[in-house]
Amino acid sequence: MGDAETKKRLAALALGAIGVVYGDIGTSPLYTLQSTLSMDGLRPTQESIFGVLSLIFWAQIIVVSLKYVVFIMRADNKGEGGIMALMALALRSVREQPRLRWGLAILGIFGASLFYGDGVITPAISVLGAVEGVKVAAPGLGHWVVPLTVVVLLVLFWLQRRGTDHVGRLFGPVMVVWFVVIALLGVNMILRNPHVLWALDPMYGVRFFHTHGSKAFISLGGVVLALTGAEALYADMGHFGKRPIRMAWFSFVLPALILNYFGQGALLLDQPGAIDSPFFKMVPSMMLYPVIGLATAAAVIASQAVISGAFSMTREAMSLGYSMRMPVVHTSREMSGQIFVPWVNSFLLVMVLFAVLHFGSSDSLSAAYGIAVTGTMSITTLLALFVARHQWGWKLPLVVVVGACFLAIDLAFFSANAIKIEAGGWFPLVLGVAVFIVMTTWRRGRELVVREIKQGGLALAPFIEAMRKHSPLRVPGTAVFLTANQNAVPHALLHNLKHNKVLHERNVLLTVEVLESPVADADERIHIDALGDEFYGIALRFGFAEDPNVPVSLSQCSRAGASFDMMDTTFFLSRENIVADKRRPGMALWRDKLFAFMFRNALPATAYFKIPGNRLIELGAQVEI
Repeated sequence: MGDAETKKRLAALALGAIGVVYGDIGTSPLYTLQSTLSMDGLRPTQESIFGVLSLIFWAQIIVVSLKYVVFIMRADNKGEGGIMALMALALRSVREQPRLRWGLAILGIFGASLFYGDGVITPAISVLGAVEGVKVAAPGLGHWVVPLTVVVLLVLFWLQRRGTDHVGRLFGPVMVVWFVVIALLGVNMILRNPHVLWALDPMYGVRFFHTHGSKAFISLGGVVLALTGAEALYADMGHFGKRPIRMAWFSFVLPALILNYFGQGALLLDQPGAIDSPFFKMVPSMMLYPVIGLATAAAVIASQAVISGAFSMTREAMSLGYSMRMPVVHTSREMSGQIFVPWVNSFLLVMVLFAVLHFGSSDSLSAAYGIAVTGTMSITTLLALFVARHQWGWKLPLVVVVGACFLAIDLAFFSANAIKIEAGGWFPLVLGVAVFIVMTTWRRGRELVVREIKQGGLALAPFIEAMRKHSPLRVPGTAVFLTANQNAVPHALLHNLKHNKVLHERNVLLTVEVLESPVADADERIHIDALGDEFYGIALRFGFAEDPNVPVSLSQCSRAGASFDMMDTTFFLSRENIVADKRRPGMALWRDKLFAFMFRNALPATAYFKIPGNRLIELGAQVEI
């Protein structure tokens, strides 16, 4: 590929990144300065404006540019990013240390759980912040802000089932226009008050803390709103690559954001009364309605990115065994990453509408926003530091120094937001804890079920020897028994032999494994063991970002010496009925019952693995946990 072609492809990827990756952080100017300078008795004086602008600028430089774009984006899991991919990467470093693996898994799951809180609040606050421009254009229509927001959100979530394949092509150009417009609005105000640029000096942030004390610390809970969406830079790395994301950030997105924030500051220096909506009060009156429309479109794009991220994270959690199996719909024939998860979509819609109706304004929602974002940021930093130490081979002193710098900032932001728990921070925390309980209960429940099945199973090797000596009637064809334990006789095989008194000519014990990598390498996808007397053990391995398709994978076994004719193959599966028993050790009874409920309602393994129903026989088995 020539230099011209490479540059063209890089520019196309950078444009796509601007549309998808930067939607969330790109809409932050709608509400950040307004919320921060309205906190805890702060007033828009020159001292506070300069102080807050300085904090926003240096937070963008240190947290987004240095931490995420430079440091954390190095921690890619075969090109994939996001907290689940980072957790899997960290777990690969400590395969032989079960306690440490458990701690890292708990940390990663809680970070992922908080991301769902972000997935609820981002659409609510972004769309509310955009629609609130109506109050500036026509103050008498202020009471229509919430109803209009609800309508926009209902349309947004309804469109999810249609996918973003076609609409997504518009995201890049729309967001480019958005960033150009907000930059020009900022430049217009800065030219009127150029001394606002003095706030680039970090000493103004230091003086702000010195003169305002606790109020300055509390204002960090608003400053962090300027960083929302930083996690998306890492999460969407697999779609666009590091270089396009970095290029778009440093050359286009960051300058546009800084110009707009400083433009709002310049406006407030002249008109402190504009604090109720500084973004829209920068806009010339003749351009107000077009900018409101553009802001709403940008907010929808920001919301779309977070919703799509929740879908992708759910699929990864299912593959890694931290979520019950759910239906996953592919909305694009070309892009495997474009998916729709109906159950997650419905859950997010209900929670988003609750947030809009309960809080009622972007200003009120800002109290709820920061806690989820800063919690996820802190956990991402910890996992990345672990990877730096154990995967990259960083020396311990370097890890300590880098960790102390980044964690000091993360925990300062988290502490400032923790103060707002009563004012709204409880919402994403409750949501995150609920998701965390569901995910850990599913994981632990599956472990208990597998343990019970293994304890009650017959050893496979003696069974095969017995079948060789006293062979029952063998019928033509291949029987495939799905099992989690290759060393024990599957229950479905025993039931088939007991009730039908026959064995197939060829019997395959099939195990599906999900690796701690997004994509399985070709040489590790299929492993076949000949066990004797036409018994075979086959392990199919998939990456956590892949969709496991058992029939397609079995058709590829011919390369490894075992061909399959799907019309002559029958799949046997034990379908467990889970019974919660308080006398058995494991989980609390209420968690046993929660797991049993989820297990009953989960997508069957046969559908998840794409096994055709007309080639399937299910045999029941009761398991007590």
